[in-house]
Amino acid sequence: MIPRRVMGIETEFGLTCASTTGQTPPLDPETAADLLFEPVVQENRSTNTFLENGARLYLDVGAHPEYATAECDSLTDLLANDRAGDEIFADLAQQANTKLAAQGVAGEIHLFKNNVDAAGNSFGCHENYMLHRRADFRNRIQRLVPFFVTRQIITGAGMLFRAENGEVSYEFAQRSHKMWDAISSASTRARPMINTRDEPHGNAEEYRRMHVIVGDSNIAQATTGLKIATTEALLIMLEEGAIMPDLALADDMHAIRLTAANLRGQARLELAAGGTTDPISVQERFRDAALGHLERKGYLAELDPLRRYLLELWTRGLEALKTGNLESVETEIDWVAKLHLLRRYMDRSGATLADPRVARLDLAYHDIGPAGLRHQMEETGMLRQLISPEEVAHARQYPPQTTRAKIRGEFVRRGKAARRDIAVDWTSLRLMGAAGNSTVLLEEPLETENAAATQLMAEIA
Repeated sequence: MIPRRVMGIETEFGLTCASTTGQTPPLDPETAADLLFEPVVQENRSTNTFLENGARLYLDVGAHPEYATAECDSLTDLLANDRAGDEIFADLAQQANTKLAAQGVAGEIHLFKNNVDAAGNSFGCHENYMLHRRADFRNRIQRLVPFFVTRQIITGAGMLFRAENGEVSYEFAQRSHKMWDAISSASTRARPMINTRDEPHGNAEEYRRMHVIVGDSNIAQATTGLKIATTEALLIMLEEGAIMPDLALADDMHAIRLTAANLRGQARLELAAGGTTDPISVQERFRDAALGHLERKGYLAELDPLRRYLLELWTRGLEALKTGNLESVETEIDWVAKLHLLRRYMDRSGATLADPRVARLDLAYHDIGPAGLRHQMEETGMLRQLISPEEVAHARQYPPQTTRAKIRGEFVRRGKAARRDIAVDWTSLRLMGAAGNSTVLLEEPLETENAAATQLMAEIA
């Protein structure tokens, strides 16, 4: 049977309050963030809260709203819970804008699911994967570095990159120029592709969490699914002791920047052992290894339709790059969808990549509110939908039913309904009361029932 694995996505959103009259922004980011979170604070007395759907909503350092999905062991649940976060924040922004209009403030708050702002500041999209603890954790994940360096050719969100001389080019990904190390326990100073800070959010004797921070925030559902499905397939190999491709690069940080800049996927990458390769070849080697392992173990036959589709997209995306037939994936791969959007506009208007109007269109692609383009592109078939609006609406209210998020979500729901004072984090539930505080630990990420938690919930009513 194919192994179960808890996975999750954390998204930091860009935020601005734009003037509706073309003037200076009426609110700075900090004030806009405070206004955005007013309903959250009113309900929870904090800007950091867990929701009834099992997810975490909070205000991160630098006035970045952040949403961390509930623990998911299926891609359907993960995509639905991730999109639910976008919709929750879009609603909060709409409430804030209604208040601004009522106050006569000529401004609107916008939230962007991207990774770089106009000043060059970077904010992240972090992926989390549960692994079984082993002493050689770092050595094992080191083998995945070439995969993460080159994964951007099919999972990047696309970026208008401005060089020091002012020239603007289109690149695969937004995070590539913001990485400074391959693997490290630091997250801001060194900003590695894989963060090794040991915070398992579970039984520390059994589990380790692989925290991947190299990826872009994606607008296309298919691209979000693709980056998770391909990584998870390789983790199955890694944990089952299969031989991984030996493609160690001579300079990972140089390679990730070279990869970003060559839209044909043919950047010349030097190998640590000598010789050269290119990003498409690296991805093909990892794909062949992953699919070969899944087939040998009999896992391919067990794949649900979504995972099967996403692993097939891995091949189709690489083939589209090799042949130059990008139209075959333009509704599925973020950087392709956005590039075609920009090119159509430039063809009509005569604008170049350096034109401010193109930059505004680029930003509109990532706007999760009414001014954004995603909903229109999905409705017209320009972006493929893998998760229905009904599934997203359900995920806004209810947690996944196959992980401990089910327990957490129900605890939050009951606590709020009874107006009880509760405290929640990833691994614990706490009920405050006159008789003292009662705490239950949830150290097994895949558990869906817990006798102590059931007893604690019975005390709420």
